[in-house]
Amino acid sequence: MLLTSIQILHFVNKTNKKNRYALHGKLRSLGTARNITSYQADSFSNMAASSNAEQTQLQDMEEEDAGMEERDMESGDEPEEGMGEEHSDEEEDDSSEDEKENEAEIQRLEEQLSINAFDYNCHVDLIKLLKQEGELSRLRKARQKMSELFPLTEEIWLDWLKDEIRLTEEESNREKVYELFEKATKDYICPDIWLEYAQYSIGGMGSPGGIDKVRSIFERAVTAVGLHMTKGQMVWEAYREFENVILSTVQPPPGRIPSREEQDLLKTQLDRIHTLFRRQLAIPLMDMEATYAEYEEWSEDGVAETVIHQYKKALQQLAKCKSLEESLIVAEPPKLAEYQSYIDFELKEGDPARIQIIFERTLAENCLVPDMWAKYTTYLDRQLKIKDLVLSSHERAVRNCPWTMGLWKSYLLALERHGADHHTVSDVFEKALNAGFIQATDYVEIWQAHLDYLRRRVDFSKESSKELEELRGAFSRSLDYMKQDVEERFGESGDPSCIIMQIWARIEALHCKNIQKARELWDSIMTKGNAKYANMWLEYYNLERSYGDPVHCRKALHRAVQCTSDYPEHVSEVLLTFERVEGSLEDWDVAVQKTETRLNRINEQRAKVAEKEANLARQEEEKADQRRRTKVDKKAQRKVQKGSRVGEKRKAEQDDYQDEWNDNSEQVPKKHRGNGDQTTEEYMETETGLFGRNARPGYKPPPPGNKRAQQGAAAGEQQSDDKQELRNDNSSVFISNLAYTLKEPEAKLRTQFETCGPIKQVRPVFGNKGTFKGYGYVQFESPVSVPEALKLDRREVEGRPMFVSPCVDKNKNPDFKVFKYNTTIEKQKIFISGLPFTCAKEQLEEICKSHGTIKDIRLVTYRSGKPKGLAYVEFADEAQASQAVLKMDGMNVGDNKICVAISNPPRRNMMDKPGSNRPTDMMPRQVFGSRGRGRTQLSLLPRSLHRQSGPGSKVENGTAAEQVPATASAVVNAAGETKPLSNSDFARMLLSK
Repeated sequence: MLLTSIQILHFVNKTNKKNRYALHGKLRSLGTARNITSYQADSFSNMAASSNAEQTQLQDMEEEDAGMEERDMESGDEPEEGMGEEHSDEEEDDSSEDEKENEAEIQRLEEQLSINAFDYNCHVDLIKLLKQEGELSRLRKARQKMSELFPLTEEIWLDWLKDEIRLTEEESNREKVYELFEKATKDYICPDIWLEYAQYSIGGMGSPGGIDKVRSIFERAVTAVGLHMTKGQMVWEAYREFENVILSTVQPPPGRIPSREEQDLLKTQLDRIHTLFRRQLAIPLMDMEATYAEYEEWSEDGVAETVIHQYKKALQQLAKCKSLEESLIVAEPPKLAEYQSYIDFELKEGDPARIQIIFERTLAENCLVPDMWAKYTTYLDRQLKIKDLVLSSHERAVRNCPWTMGLWKSYLLALERHGADHHTVSDVFEKALNAGFIQATDYVEIWQAHLDYLRRRVDFSKESSKELEELRGAFSRSLDYMKQDVEERFGESGDPSCIIMQIWARIEALHCKNIQKARELWDSIMTKGNAKYANMWLEYYNLERSYGDPVHCRKALHRAVQCTSDYPEHVSEVLLTFERVEGSLEDWDVAVQKTETRLNRINEQRAKVAEKEANLARQEEEKADQRRRTKVDKKAQRKVQKGSRVGEKRKAEQDDYQDEWNDNSEQVPKKHRGNGDQTTEEYMETETGLFGRNARPGYKPPPPGNKRAQQGAAAGEQQSDDKQELRNDNSSVFISNLAYTLKEPEAKLRTQFETCGPIKQVRPVFGNKGTFKGYGYVQFESPVSVPEALKLDRREVEGRPMFVSPCVDKNKNPDFKVFKYNTTIEKQKIFISGLPFTCAKEQLEEICKSHGTIKDIRLVTYRSGKPKGLAYVEFADEAQASQAVLKMDGMNVGDNKICVAISNPPRRNMMDKPGSNRPTDMMPRQVFGSRGRGRTQLSLLPRSLHRQSGPGSKVENGTAAEQVPATASAVVNAAGETKPLSNSDFARMLLSK
């Protein structure tokens, strides 16, 4: 039933200010039909003032209500004396202390924002505290400052708007609230904000043109969010409710015949409501069946056939989209996959308005996904091409994801495409430079985009102009910016090939006809380390060929032949071809002589390098063989000297062990170089780098003094060459970093790896005294088990991380890398530093899971297992990682303040790479014999007699073999033979120092 204006006015004057806001909330929820807001009722007071009878009736009703309210206040406001006096002092003290603490926290946050204005969480905390303390003026300033830097969320905007509405009593201040609403509707397309905007505008209906303004806001609202499948219905129903209330004011009282003017007003208002029903029923919205039933009941003439046809068509569209909407309801945030499916569906349907609304819905929940913003702005640029819509979307994109260079580049192009003034484009470019890109190459690209824009502004038909000077100044500034700002931040300019200078040189040569300036630029390019590259010289040659003269072409090619080191043959061929076409016989002779001389020199250098590398490889191989032979001999001699007894039982155990290890092996042992008939086998290696290799498992020397037994052992060695090799790298893994005190390592390793597959052999490595060395090998029945075993890398075993790596011979695979983590930027992974050492993986997961789906967490530890306070957290995608950086950076974990950034590990140095040799100028760890010299053992050799050997050979598991220094007792000659030093040698060495 429609309410009359008298009933509305009575209802409004009966409610106080608090009840008006409660009624305001009812209209927002639209839980019941025909609820009228306080703003609507206030506006109708002017409409009803013309009727004296109605005013008299209203006054009587108001007096009765006022008397009832006074009686209620008198009965309800009688205080109980003495109840609050006892605790009043304590409450005042507590409140004063809280206020002091809050004020101190507010000052701290304001100081922090003065240092880093882009701290998002700090802005949010400051606004909460200011609102709690009731600091209205400071609260307004804090919100304004945050809105200038960041797009605000729907919740922050609604709190701000409601606070401003409560503070706005006078009509003159309503325009400020209107401006605030306009800003709020630009950040995101939010139905709730539009609904709040429309409801607030109803309060201004009493002003001139107030009703028309309300209608215009409602029209903008249904245009912006009326297609929202789940929330659009609220805006349509609020719009119809407003028009229904207007209808109630133009209907004549019962029993009175309306005038012709009143009949026209009534007919016009009825047509408005009919139109709203028809427009809404033509759009697929949730619960549209109830809207159709309401229209049937409301319309006295029934529903037209055209409306029924449009309604059925909308129902069919709703049925297509229903499954997509249901998937969004049940999905967990950020719902990117579900939204992408929805977008693909709408793109196939081809309705621009529906495509726009689904993009807006996606970005409202995924505002930090640069790829989604890029897709949306690209669609707007290529399909809709509406200036205001395109530019506003680009601006929102860079405000949400300022670190993404591609969005800024697209924004600059869109501004130029839609004819923005030069000052606006320049301002946007300056903001892009301060946005904080994550790669040096991003700055190169954004400068290129700006320079392209400036070049397109220049009229090159004029010899000089303001635009041309601005372009040259921008080129100079870009080079200075790359050299100073970018190199200082990233350690590289981002433009090693000098692309910007090349473009500048082409513009000077082509458009400005200034070939001399172009040559100066190319000279500068070559001095920046590019003279050794053939392609750079050929670029310069092509420039001279197009815009220069043959003399400078010839000079460029001659310089190229002299300087190029990567492809000198190609440059020489280009020079000879040029002389065939352009040169004289004398020029041809000079070119042939110069190219032949250069190529001969290059070939000699290459031959020397190849010979040197071959010699080094041969020396390394000989040294490795010598070390292996020496180690075996010394070990045998020590055991002979100890007088170890070898009985028949020990010999039988040795034979059994060797037969078991050799069983089912696949590889043939390798024979090594040696003197006479002495040969050794290469067995599965033990610790790499520091200790070299052990003898085969179960090997025992013959009894002392038993020459025949020694000969038998040598014969056994020769016979074992015909058997299969013990090791099988394809089905083995190397285990290291275990505790030396580990009890029963074989059993524990078998327990750790038995889930990976059938184990053929577990071989922990022990020292001569029977102590465990902390590493070993596990060999499986099948290579299929190796990938499963590698997954156990860094599993904790008795307080230490166990390292599991492939069993690879670095002599055979020198390029094999054990380091398994990326050394380049990982946009989906964040790096956290400053964590407390007590922080566990579960605690860190609890902190991070609110920012997205976590795929992996890695706490960085020392080899002993103690934490470093660092961690890597991998999210499902780049958007979640970016959001986590914004929300977590500067967060307090325990007593520590953590730093969070996108994972961008520094480049590994050569000495850090697996398998690489250490520089020769560093003091190597020295190895002596099979055991090496202990840390507590002293060297009695003077430092002056220490000599460093050549680079050590590479061994397994990614570690470099240590360099073995030559001792004072012997030196190694070129043939790899050991020669003792005489007294005269010692004297000569000391005198030379």
